[in-house]
Amino acid sequence: MSFDYKSAGVDVDAGNELVHRIAPVAKATQNQNVLGDLGGFAAAYRLPEITQPTLVSATDGVGTKLLLALQCDQHDTIGIDLVAMVANDLIADGAKPLFFLDYLACDQLDVDQVETIVKGIAYGCEMAGMSLIGGETAEMPGMYPQHHYDLAGFAVGLASQDKLLPQGVKAGDKLIGLPSSGVHSNGFSLVRRLLAETNLASMPLADGTEITTALLAPTRIYVKTVLPLIQAGLIHGAAHITGGGFEDNVPRMLPKHLAAAFDVDSWQWPELFSRLQEAGDLSLATMRRTFNCGIGMVLAVDPQDVDTVLAQNPHSKVIGDVIERTQDAVVWR
Repeated sequence: MSFDYKSAGVDVDAGNELVHRIAPVAKATQNQNVLGDLGGFAAAYRLPEITQPTLVSATDGVGTKLLLALQCDQHDTIGIDLVAMVANDLIADGAKPLFFLDYLACDQLDVDQVETIVKGIAYGCEMAGMSLIGGETAEMPGMYPQHHYDLAGFAVGLASQDKLLPQGVKAGDKLIGLPSSGVHSNGFSLVRRLLAETNLASMPLADGTEITTALLAPTRIYVKTVLPLIQAGLIHGAAHITGGGFEDNVPRMLPKHLAAAFDVDSWQWPELFSRLQEAGDLSLATMRRTFNCGIGMVLAVDPQDVDTVLAQNPHSKVIGDVIERTQDAVVWR
């Protein structure tokens, strides 16, 4: 018997067809700083000229939200989630996102499906002002269950060293919450258990949206909202509310002697989060340490700049204050 790579489960021609299809998709996201075309051994990017140039890097995935996307056969927005998780982390450190690379691994390459995923990645890059400059698609038979895939993303941003965040966070700063688009890309191991073991999905939301549709809503990308505020010197600190919720993420922008005090009545949870809590009889502590509860990013802002920040972000709201720490780094009042 004669063997070849394709009979072992790796279709090189399918991989080349994918590159041919996604090259113009990636090209559409690129600016004059991208040197060369997709398909080289590496990607090159010419750095813009700024003072004290500092590269900031981030990498992430979308966790088990992928399994829900697979279950629902919805792959057009999961790439947006991937970009959002990385771009929002960069902006939380005060960096302007520059370029993005993705990694997709699967058991068997489905060219149409992966093309759809990459189009979502490209759309996310456009929303974040990033160039999609390369990536890797790995077909690995036997590594993953049939028809499954995994995603990871890596991005680099740029900031002047003296503009990196957090910077100047102090007691008395106001905490401003930027609304999320839904659950975003964290907490899905719990979400999937609730879907499997409770009646969570039995009724749509009040507006008629099916629960799974609401859960798969792509993560909001905050770059165009927050970057101008950072560049104007209006932001002391930013926290991207991801895994660990408020309890684990907000303290990352605070000096050790300070705490975040949130006003529990300052915003109303979107219905989706109330449904999650009800379905699983989840405690407030679990909700606040697992989900964003309707707030995807928290900004620390000088009181004199609050009106300016709110005016530029009409759906944002003041949700608390930075205070001197006496015990916990996050308190609810």
